Amino acid sequence: MNERGGKGLTYRDAGVDIDRGDQFVDRIKGLAERTRRPGLLEGIGGFASLFSLKDFMAVAGPMEDPVLVSGTDGVGTKLKLAFRTGIHETIGHDLVAMCINDVLTTGATPLFFLDYFGTGRLELEVGTQVVAGIALACELAECALVGGETAELPGLYQPGEYDLAGFAVGVVDRAKIIDGRRAAPGDVLIGVQSRGLHSNGYSLAQKVFFEHAALADDVMLPGLPLPLAKELLRPTAIYTKTVKALLAAADVRALAHITGGGVSGNLPRVLPSGTVARLDPRRWVRPPIFEHLQRLGNIAEDELERTFNCGLGLIAVVPPSDAEPAIAAIARAGEVGVRIGELELGPAGEPSVVYEARS
Repeated sequence: MNERGGKGLTYRDAGVDIDRGDQFVDRIKGLAERTRRPGLLEGIGGFASLFSLKDFMAVAGPMEDPVLVSGTDGVGTKLKLAFRTGIHETIGHDLVAMCINDVLTTGATPLFFLDYFGTGRLELEVGTQVVAGIALACELAECALVGGETAELPGLYQPGEYDLAGFAVGVVDRAKIIDGRRAAPGDVLIGVQSRGLHSNGYSLAQKVFFEHAALADDVMLPGLPLPLAKELLRPTAIYTKTVKALLAAADVRALAHITGGGVSGNLPRVLPSGTVARLDPRRWVRPPIFEHLQRLGNIAEDELERTFNCGLGLIAVVPPSDAEPAIAAIARAGEVGVRIGELELGPAGEPSVVYEARS
Protein backbone atom coordinates (compact mmCIF):
# COMPACT_ATOMS: atom_id res chain seq x y z
CA MET A 1 0.00 0.00 0.00
CA ASN A 2 1.24 3.51 -0.68
CA GLU A 3 0.86 6.51 1.61
CA ARG A 4 -2.54 7.38 0.09
CA GLY A 5 -3.89 3.94 0.90
CA GLY A 6 -4.19 2.74 -2.72
CA LYS A 7 -2.44 -0.07 -4.55
CA GLY A 8 1.04 0.88 -5.75
CA LEU A 9 1.54 1.31 -9.48
CA THR A 10 3.63 -1.17 -11.46
CA TYR A 11 5.55 -1.05 -14.72
CA ARG A 12 2.71 -3.09 -16.25
CA ASP A 13 0.27 -0.32 -15.24
CA ALA A 14 2.42 2.02 -17.33
CA GLY A 15 2.11 -0.28 -20.33
CA VAL A 16 5.33 -2.31 -20.10
CA ASP A 17 4.97 -6.02 -19.32
CA ILE A 18 8.34 -7.45 -18.23
CA ASP A 19 6.96 -10.99 -17.99
CA ARG A 20 5.71 -10.85 -21.59
CA GLY A 21 9.11 -9.55 -22.67
CA ASP A 22 10.82 -12.50 -20.97
CA GLN A 23 8.44 -14.88 -22.75
CA PHE A 24 9.37 -13.26 -26.04
CA VAL A 25 13.10 -13.74 -25.43
CA ASP A 26 12.48 -17.41 -24.62
CA ARG A 27 10.59 -17.81 -27.90
CA ILE A 28 13.25 -16.27 -30.10
CA LYS A 29 16.28 -17.97 -28.55
CA GLY A 30 15.58 -21.11 -30.55
CA LEU A 31 15.12 -19.11 -33.75
CA ALA A 32 18.48 -17.43 -33.26
CA GLU A 33 20.20 -20.71 -32.41
CA ARG A 34 19.50 -21.96 -35.95
CA THR A 35 21.73 -19.20 -37.31
CA ARG A 36 24.79 -20.06 -35.19
CA ARG A 37 28.06 -20.08 -37.13
CA PRO A 38 31.77 -20.58 -36.35
CA GLY A 39 33.08 -17.67 -34.31
CA LEU A 40 29.98 -17.02 -32.23
CA LEU A 41 30.81 -17.30 -28.54
CA GLU A 42 27.77 -15.73 -26.89
CA GLY A 43 24.54 -14.62 -28.50
CA ILE A 44 21.07 -13.76 -27.23
CA GLY A 45 20.63 -13.48 -23.48
CA GLY A 46 23.63 -11.54 -22.20
CA PHE A 47 24.35 -7.84 -22.13
CA ALA A 48 26.43 -8.13 -25.29
CA SER A 49 27.27 -10.71 -27.94
CA LEU A 50 30.76 -12.10 -28.47
CA PHE A 51 32.25 -13.16 -31.80
CA SER A 52 35.77 -14.51 -32.32
CA LEU A 53 37.43 -13.62 -35.62
CA LYS A 54 40.16 -16.13 -34.83
CA ASP A 55 37.63 -18.97 -34.50
CA PHE A 56 35.84 -17.83 -37.65
CA MET A 57 39.03 -17.75 -39.73
CA ALA A 58 40.07 -21.17 -38.43
CA VAL A 59 37.12 -22.50 -40.45
CA ALA A 60 36.71 -19.94 -43.23
CA GLY A 61 40.40 -19.50 -43.97
CA PRO A 62 43.08 -17.05 -42.79
CA MET A 63 43.19 -13.35 -43.62
CA GLU A 64 46.37 -11.31 -43.57
CA ASP A 65 44.65 -8.09 -42.52
CA PRO A 66 40.97 -8.62 -41.58
CA VAL A 67 38.82 -5.49 -41.77
CA LEU A 68 35.38 -5.32 -40.17
CA VAL A 69 32.56 -3.92 -42.32
CA SER A 70 29.33 -2.61 -40.79
CA GLY A 71 25.96 -1.51 -42.09
CA THR A 72 22.62 -0.42 -40.68
CA ASP A 73 19.20 0.15 -42.20
CA GLY A 74 15.46 -0.16 -41.68
CA VAL A 75 12.45 -1.17 -43.73
CA GLY A 76 10.78 2.22 -44.04
CA THR A 77 7.12 2.61 -44.85
CA LYS A 78 6.93 -0.92 -46.21
CA LEU A 79 6.12 -1.62 -42.56
CA LYS A 80 2.70 -0.06 -43.16
CA LEU A 81 1.86 -2.90 -45.52
CA ALA A 82 2.59 -5.42 -42.78
CA PHE A 83 0.27 -3.52 -40.44
CA ARG A 84 -2.35 -3.18 -43.17
CA THR A 85 -2.39 -6.85 -44.15
CA GLY A 86 -1.45 -8.57 -40.90
CA ILE A 87 1.38 -10.35 -42.76
CA HIS A 88 4.50 -10.08 -40.62
CA GLU A 89 6.58 -13.06 -41.78
CA THR A 90 8.46 -11.31 -44.59
CA ILE A 91 9.23 -7.87 -43.19
CA GLY A 92 12.12 -9.23 -41.11
CA HIS A 93 13.58 -10.72 -44.29
CA ASP A 94 13.61 -7.22 -45.79
CA LEU A 95 15.40 -5.85 -42.74
CA VAL A 96 18.24 -8.35 -43.03
CA ALA A 97 18.51 -7.96 -46.80
CA MET A 98 18.81 -4.18 -46.72
CA CYS A 99 21.70 -4.34 -44.25
CA ILE A 100 23.51 -7.42 -45.55
CA ASN A 101 23.42 -6.35 -49.20
CA ASP A 102 25.15 -3.07 -48.31
CA VAL A 103 27.90 -4.94 -46.46
CA LEU A 104 28.33 -7.34 -49.38
CA THR A 105 29.22 -4.50 -51.78
CA THR A 106 32.67 -4.30 -50.16
CA GLY A 107 33.36 -7.98 -50.84
CA ALA A 108 32.87 -8.79 -47.17
CA THR A 109 31.64 -12.09 -45.74
CA PRO A 110 28.67 -11.50 -43.41
CA LEU A 111 29.37 -12.47 -39.79
CA PHE A 112 26.48 -11.43 -37.59
CA PHE A 113 23.29 -9.40 -37.37
CA LEU A 114 21.41 -7.58 -34.61
CA ASP A 115 17.93 -6.09 -34.68
CA TYR A 116 15.93 -3.43 -32.86
CA PHE A 117 12.19 -4.02 -32.44
CA GLY A 118 10.21 -1.14 -30.91
CA THR A 119 6.46 -1.24 -30.28
CA GLY A 120 3.79 0.28 -28.06
CA ARG A 121 2.64 -3.07 -26.73
CA LEU A 122 4.50 -6.30 -27.46
CA GLU A 123 2.23 -8.80 -29.19
CA LEU A 124 3.94 -12.16 -28.77
CA GLU A 125 2.62 -13.75 -31.97
CA VAL A 126 3.42 -10.74 -34.14
CA GLY A 127 6.87 -10.30 -32.62
CA THR A 128 7.65 -13.97 -33.05
CA GLN A 129 6.62 -13.87 -36.72
CA VAL A 130 8.86 -10.85 -37.33
CA VAL A 131 11.89 -12.41 -35.63
CA ALA A 132 11.24 -15.74 -37.36
CA GLY A 133 11.56 -13.85 -40.65
CA ILE A 134 14.78 -12.23 -39.46
CA ALA A 135 16.23 -15.58 -38.41
CA LEU A 136 15.33 -17.28 -41.69
CA ALA A 137 16.86 -14.39 -43.62
CA CYS A 138 20.04 -14.64 -41.53
CA GLU A 139 20.28 -18.29 -42.53
CA LEU A 140 19.99 -17.27 -46.20
CA ALA A 141 22.53 -14.49 -45.66
CA GLU A 142 24.87 -16.96 -43.93
CA CYS A 143 25.25 -14.82 -40.82
CA ALA A 144 24.43 -15.31 -37.15
CA LEU A 145 21.54 -13.57 -35.42
CA VAL A 146 23.42 -12.70 -32.23
CA GLY A 147 20.97 -10.46 -30.40
CA GLY A 148 19.09 -7.23 -30.45
CA GLU A 149 16.72 -5.05 -28.47
CA THR A 150 12.99 -5.37 -27.92
CA ALA A 151 11.43 -2.22 -26.49
CA GLU A 152 7.87 -1.64 -25.31
CA LEU A 153 7.25 2.11 -25.60
CA PRO A 154 3.65 2.86 -24.57
CA GLY A 155 2.16 5.88 -26.30
CA LEU A 156 4.96 6.20 -28.85
CA TYR A 157 3.41 3.89 -31.46
CA GLN A 158 -0.15 3.41 -32.60
CA PRO A 159 -1.80 0.12 -31.52
CA GLY A 160 -0.64 -2.74 -33.74
CA GLU A 161 2.38 -0.85 -35.06
CA TYR A 162 6.11 -1.33 -34.55
CA ASP A 163 9.43 -0.20 -35.97
CA LEU A 164 12.50 -2.15 -36.99
CA ALA A 165 16.18 -1.37 -37.41
CA GLY A 166 18.98 -3.75 -38.30
CA PHE A 167 22.75 -3.82 -37.86
CA ALA A 168 25.08 -6.11 -39.82
CA VAL A 169 28.80 -6.80 -39.51
CA GLY A 170 31.05 -8.60 -41.98
CA VAL A 171 34.78 -9.08 -42.55
CA VAL A 172 37.04 -8.78 -45.58
CA ASP A 173 40.79 -9.05 -46.06
CA ARG A 174 42.12 -5.53 -46.68
CA ALA A 175 43.77 -6.59 -49.95
CA LYS A 176 40.42 -7.87 -51.24
CA ILE A 177 38.23 -4.87 -50.41
CA ILE A 178 35.99 -3.86 -53.31
CA ASP A 179 35.73 -0.07 -53.36
CA GLY A 180 35.48 0.82 -57.06
CA ARG A 181 38.96 2.30 -57.31
CA ARG A 182 40.06 -0.26 -59.90
CA ALA A 183 37.02 0.31 -62.11
CA ALA A 184 38.05 1.93 -65.38
CA PRO A 185 36.66 3.00 -68.76
CA GLY A 186 36.02 -0.08 -70.89
CA ASP A 187 34.72 -2.15 -67.97
CA VAL A 188 31.33 -3.81 -68.30
CA LEU A 189 28.28 -3.32 -66.10
CA ILE A 190 26.42 -6.48 -65.09
CA GLY A 191 22.98 -6.01 -63.57
CA VAL A 192 21.14 -8.48 -61.33
CA GLN A 193 17.42 -8.30 -62.00
CA SER A 194 15.35 -7.24 -59.00
CA ARG A 195 12.26 -9.14 -57.85
CA GLY A 196 10.16 -5.99 -57.60
CA LEU A 197 10.31 -2.88 -55.45
CA HIS A 198 12.43 -4.54 -52.75
CA SER A 199 12.18 -2.04 -49.85
CA ASN A 200 12.36 1.45 -51.31
CA GLY A 201 9.88 3.99 -52.60
CA TYR A 202 6.96 2.62 -50.60
CA SER A 203 5.64 6.03 -49.54
CA LEU A 204 5.04 6.85 -53.20
CA ALA A 205 3.94 3.34 -54.15
CA GLN A 206 1.27 3.18 -51.45
CA LYS A 207 0.06 6.68 -52.28
CA VAL A 208 -0.32 5.70 -55.95
CA PHE A 209 -2.04 2.36 -55.44
CA PHE A 210 -4.15 2.87 -52.33
CA GLU A 211 -4.89 6.62 -52.34
CA HIS A 212 -4.62 7.98 -55.87
CA ALA A 213 -5.93 4.87 -57.67
CA ALA A 214 -7.92 3.64 -54.63
CA LEU A 215 -7.19 -0.02 -55.40
CA ALA A 216 -8.12 -2.87 -53.08
CA ASP A 217 -5.43 -4.97 -51.41
CA ASP A 218 -6.56 -8.10 -53.24
CA VAL A 219 -6.86 -6.66 -56.76
CA MET A 220 -5.05 -8.66 -59.44
CA LEU A 221 -3.23 -6.35 -61.85
CA PRO A 222 -2.14 -7.65 -65.27
CA GLY A 223 1.22 -9.41 -65.19
CA LEU A 224 1.40 -9.69 -61.40
CA PRO A 225 1.41 -13.25 -60.00
CA LEU A 226 0.04 -12.15 -56.62
CA PRO A 227 -2.71 -9.83 -55.34
CA LEU A 228 -1.44 -6.25 -55.11
CA ALA A 229 -0.71 -6.06 -51.37
CA LYS A 230 1.09 -9.41 -51.36
CA GLU A 231 3.04 -8.42 -54.45
CA LEU A 232 4.18 -5.26 -52.65
CA LEU A 233 5.26 -7.40 -49.69
CA ARG A 234 7.51 -9.53 -51.89
CA PRO A 235 10.78 -9.53 -49.92
CA THR A 236 14.07 -7.98 -50.96
CA ALA A 237 16.56 -10.39 -52.48
CA ILE A 238 19.51 -11.39 -50.30
CA TYR A 239 22.66 -11.45 -52.42
CA THR A 240 25.13 -13.40 -50.26
CA LYS A 241 25.28 -16.42 -52.59
CA THR A 242 25.23 -14.17 -55.65
CA VAL A 243 28.20 -12.09 -54.52
CA LYS A 244 30.11 -15.18 -53.38
CA ALA A 245 29.61 -16.72 -56.83
CA LEU A 246 30.60 -13.49 -58.58
CA LEU A 247 33.81 -13.14 -56.59
CA ALA A 248 34.80 -16.70 -57.41
CA ALA A 249 34.13 -16.31 -61.14
CA ALA A 250 35.15 -12.76 -62.04
CA ASP A 251 37.39 -9.83 -61.21
CA VAL A 252 34.72 -7.69 -59.54
CA ARG A 253 35.92 -4.11 -59.41
CA ALA A 254 32.81 -2.43 -57.99
CA LEU A 255 29.45 -3.47 -56.55
CA ALA A 256 26.39 -1.29 -56.03
CA HIS A 257 23.25 -2.22 -54.10
CA ILE A 258 20.37 -0.42 -55.82
CA THR A 259 18.08 1.02 -53.16
CA GLY A 260 16.47 4.42 -52.60
CA GLY A 261 17.75 6.85 -55.21
CA GLY A 262 17.69 4.20 -57.92
CA VAL A 263 20.58 3.43 -60.23
CA SER A 264 21.52 7.08 -60.75
CA GLY A 265 21.76 7.67 -57.02
CA ASN A 266 23.60 4.50 -56.05
CA LEU A 267 25.89 3.37 -58.86
CA PRO A 268 28.04 6.56 -58.86
CA ARG A 269 28.83 5.94 -55.17
CA VAL A 270 31.19 3.12 -56.19
CA LEU A 271 32.63 4.57 -59.41
CA PRO A 272 35.86 6.57 -59.75
CA SER A 273 35.71 10.25 -60.63
CA GLY A 274 35.81 11.13 -64.29
CA THR A 275 33.75 8.12 -65.41
CA VAL A 276 30.29 7.71 -66.91
CA ALA A 277 28.17 4.57 -66.66
CA ARG A 278 26.30 4.29 -69.94
CA LEU A 279 23.28 2.00 -69.53
CA ASP A 280 20.86 0.57 -72.08
CA PRO A 281 17.52 -0.01 -70.28
CA ARG A 282 16.35 -2.21 -73.16
CA ARG A 283 18.74 -4.92 -71.95
CA TRP A 284 16.91 -5.72 -68.71
CA VAL A 285 13.30 -6.42 -67.85
CA ARG A 286 11.31 -4.13 -65.61
CA PRO A 287 8.91 -6.13 -63.45
CA PRO A 288 5.29 -5.19 -64.28
CA ILE A 289 4.80 -3.52 -60.89
CA PHE A 290 6.86 -0.55 -62.10
CA GLU A 291 4.77 -0.08 -65.22
CA HIS A 292 1.59 -0.08 -63.12
CA LEU A 293 3.11 2.47 -60.77
CA GLN A 294 4.12 4.76 -63.58
CA ARG A 295 0.78 4.50 -65.36
CA LEU A 296 -1.52 4.85 -62.37
CA GLY A 297 0.51 7.64 -60.78
CA ASN A 298 1.41 9.40 -64.04
CA ILE A 299 5.00 9.34 -62.76
CA ALA A 300 7.65 10.91 -64.97
CA GLU A 301 10.46 8.59 -66.07
CA ASP A 302 13.12 10.57 -64.22
CA GLU A 303 11.07 10.48 -61.01
CA LEU A 304 10.54 6.74 -61.35
CA GLU A 305 14.27 6.13 -61.87
CA ARG A 306 15.40 8.16 -58.87
CA THR A 307 12.81 6.64 -56.53
CA PHE A 308 12.81 2.91 -57.39
CA ASN A 309 15.31 0.26 -58.49
CA CYS A 310 13.35 -0.13 -61.76
CA GLY A 311 14.35 -3.76 -62.17
CA LEU A 312 17.97 -3.83 -60.95
CA GLY A 313 18.84 -4.95 -57.44
CA LEU A 314 22.62 -5.15 -57.76
CA ILE A 315 25.19 -3.95 -60.30
CA ALA A 316 28.71 -5.32 -60.69
CA VAL A 317 31.57 -3.76 -62.64
CA VAL A 318 33.89 -6.30 -64.28
CA PRO A 319 36.42 -6.33 -67.15
CA PRO A 320 34.93 -7.30 -70.54
CA SER A 321 36.54 -10.75 -70.51
CA ASP A 322 34.69 -11.57 -67.28
CA ALA A 323 31.22 -10.52 -68.42
CA GLU A 324 30.00 -13.96 -69.47
CA PRO A 325 31.55 -15.80 -66.49
CA ALA A 326 29.88 -13.24 -64.19
CA ILE A 327 26.46 -13.75 -65.79
CA ALA A 328 26.86 -17.53 -65.54
CA ALA A 329 27.85 -17.25 -61.87
CA ILE A 330 24.79 -15.13 -61.11
CA ALA A 331 22.60 -17.78 -62.75
CA ARG A 332 24.18 -20.53 -60.65
CA ALA A 333 23.29 -18.50 -57.56
CA GLY A 334 19.63 -18.47 -58.62
CA GLU A 335 19.41 -14.91 -59.95
CA VAL A 336 19.28 -13.38 -63.44
CA GLY A 337 22.28 -11.41 -64.63
CA VAL A 338 22.35 -9.17 -67.70
CA ARG A 339 25.00 -7.06 -69.40
CA ILE A 340 23.42 -3.62 -69.05
CA GLY A 341 26.11 -1.22 -70.18
CA GLU A 342 29.69 -0.04 -70.11
CA LEU A 343 31.88 2.34 -68.15
CA GLU A 344 33.24 5.22 -70.20
CA LEU A 345 35.64 8.11 -69.77
CA GLY A 346 33.73 11.22 -68.75
CA PRO A 347 34.43 14.80 -67.78
CA ALA A 348 36.52 15.49 -64.71
CA GLY A 349 34.57 15.44 -61.51
CA GLU A 350 31.85 13.29 -60.00
CA PRO A 351 30.90 10.07 -61.84
CA SER A 352 27.49 9.90 -63.46
CA VAL A 353 24.95 7.63 -65.13
CA VAL A 354 23.65 8.12 -68.67
CA TYR A 355 20.80 6.16 -70.24
CA GLU A 356 20.56 5.23 -73.89
CA ALA A 357 17.25 5.74 -75.68
CA ARG A 358 14.44 3.81 -73.98
CA SER A 359 12.40 3.11 -77.11
